[in-house]
Amino acid sequence: QVQLVESGGGSVQAGGSLKLSCAFSGYSDYQYYMGWFRQAPGKEREGVASIDIYRSATYAPSVKGRFTISQDNAKNTLYLQMDSLKPEDSALYYCAAGEGRTPGSNWNGRTFYQYWGQGTQVTVSA
Repeated sequence: QVQLVESGGGSVQAGGSLKLSCAFSGYSDYQYYMGWFRQAPGKEREGVASIDIYRSATYAPSVKGRFTISQDNAKNTLYLQMDSLKPEDSALYYCAAGEGRTPGSNWNGRTFYQYWGQGTQVTVSA
């Protein structure tokens, strides 16, 4: 059973940085692409970034140039480096994994990820 555990959330002032981590375990013989999603109160869960097995990354327009997704397979950990944070980045951030090599154009579709973490809260104050 694949398990994902996020950490690294917290409170920061606008313009600051945070680095989220997602420890993953229980992988089978499948290959997995991975992603970060976020959900603010009263809003839909949205894709933030994804990375496939070829290390190709895709970002939402709202975070491109400020966030960086990366993966360390030796440590079984996915990261999201978040810089120049804005109050509108405040949300519960989720790590997700999908079976396959790449999600392609479906990178931000919730239904294309089979495994989810419990989330870590990020709060950015003005």
